Amino acid sequence: MKSKMEEIDELIKETLSIEEAAFYDSLEEQNVFEMLFGLYKGKNAWFLIIANILTFVFLGLFVYSLIQFFQVESVEALVKWAFGSVMFFINICMLKIYAWMQMDKGAILREMKRLELQVMSLSGKINS
Repeated sequence: MKSKMEEIDELIKETLSIEEAAFYDSLEEQNVFEMLFGLYKGKNAWFLIIANILTFVFLGLFVYSLIQFFQVESVEALVKWAFGSVMFFINICMLKIYAWMQMDKGAILREMKRLELQVMSLSGKINS
């Protein structure tokens, strides 16, 4: 038994041309890995590559700061290494949040394109 979404998709595909139907199929929902690799196909792929390199650099610096934090004995050095660890961790989190926001933006854009095609399909049915 088909779900309502599958029935709606079939009705939409019937009203679209072959090229439009193929484009509509390409707008299907993606899994996490498809969205992740899709980040490196857009105009800002270079920025995301740099952001990932910086994430690994910050991760290394975070681990180094954490190790140093547990090895020093003076309070002043403890505060400095703790502050450094927190700053590197915050930078890692901010870069990851940016990447997830880009993935979400791509999903929203795909849904908007699907809606545009549905509106175009409905307007074609009304005019016919």
